[in-house]
Amino acid sequence: MWKNSINSASLLAHWLCEEFRVSISKQTLSRELRTIGFRKLSARPRHHAQDAEAPETFKKTSPPARTRSQPMKSRR
Repeated sequence: MWKNSINSASLLAHWLCEEFRVSISKQTLSRELRTIGFRKLSARPRHHAQDAEAPETFKKTSPPARTRSQPMKSRR
């Protein structure tokens, strides 16, 4: 029914009510999920008229990583 993903506290609260006959508020459920380490993740918004190739044009390119020089041997 849920396609193996519940992506909001309100859906999870609804599922808990259906499956286990447990009523819990969305705020309480969100607080409890945060205490056990779950965080709300969301994708960055994209403009509806964005050209798909435009970000590739302006993407920064990094120079190749520099290797560290060999340590100098001490003269004695």
